Amino acid sequence: MSSIPSHHTAYSILDLAAVVEGETPANSFHHSLELAKQAEQLGYNRYWFAEHHNMENVASSATAVLIGYIAGGTTSIRVGSGGIMLPNHAPLIVAEQFGTLASLYPGRIDLGLGRAPGSDQLTAMAIRGENMQAAYQFPQDVQRLQNFFSAENSTAKVRAIPGEGLDIPIWILGSSTDSARLAATMGLPYAFASHFAPAQFLTAINIYRKNFQPSAHLQQPYVLACVNVVAADTDNEAEYLATSLKQFFMGVVTGKRKLLQPPVESMESIWNIYEEEAVMQMLGYSFIGGPEKLKIDLQAFINQTQVDEIMATSHIYNHQARLHSYQLFAEALRVPSLV
Repeated sequence: MSSIPSHHTAYSILDLAAVVEGETPANSFHHSLELAKQAEQLGYNRYWFAEHHNMENVASSATAVLIGYIAGGTTSIRVGSGGIMLPNHAPLIVAEQFGTLASLYPGRIDLGLGRAPGSDQLTAMAIRGENMQAAYQFPQDVQRLQNFFSAENSTAKVRAIPGEGLDIPIWILGSSTDSARLAATMGLPYAFASHFAPAQFLTAINIYRKNFQPSAHLQQPYVLACVNVVAADTDNEAEYLATSLKQFFMGVVTGKRKLLQPPVESMESIWNIYEEEAVMQMLGYSFIGGPEKLKIDLQAFINQTQVDEIMATSHIYNHQARLHSYQLFAEALRVPSLV
């Protein structure tokens, strides 16, 4: 796939369009565009949005719309989904939407696919209706999507217009070993959600690499790892900023979600020992620190995992601090020892 560089560890961004305390989704979208423009200048490879629903602190529910907004405001960075939760949609609709995006922004659109609902079960029922078993059809739906994109589908009775005949890279997203086997069998690039599900990461990428079957889309296995990054000028400042990230994951663990909270001097009054343990387990692949610590930790991670690409997601309350964090992350991965 021409969209995948192989000569160095590429670096990219996952954006949930997090809504911070005191602001609105509109603010989040404008901040996303500013970040994407900076990312393009800093050599980031791709900028993805994740589909989530019914979460007051996450505004990336209309994922395809945001992809168009960011692609329209940039010129070269790849833009896509990390991912579209395919069981929430008919494959034909996804093919048409991403066919439209790829027609508007040729050579720049990625389609990452996941099978989770991107929300709670009640919300999933509201989205899927009678189709609540759609997740079990995920492998078949990926194949249906591939068929809609193929030029050979031009003689079929149901066609994706636009979409048919376009080269839109499909990725399999996952947080378990099931997704690794599927990505390997289909010969597709694999993006792992190690930013919130670190437990099976090493096992999953090992399964993927061992079982990978070359395809027309990809000749060698390609692993993208998503991780949390909070970088600042000093380790102490980064740890302080990271308390917003920890509060965000507290909402995931307890089910009591809030808008992204400002950083605090200490988390002791916010969580108990069990909540702390649960949050820190989820944050197993997090890179928090100043420039030197970031370089050392990232080098160790790359040495251990041999990933082809690292995608950073950064829940930082202050927008300028978030922009600076992504600048430091790019600089850490551009040093000679990491390329």
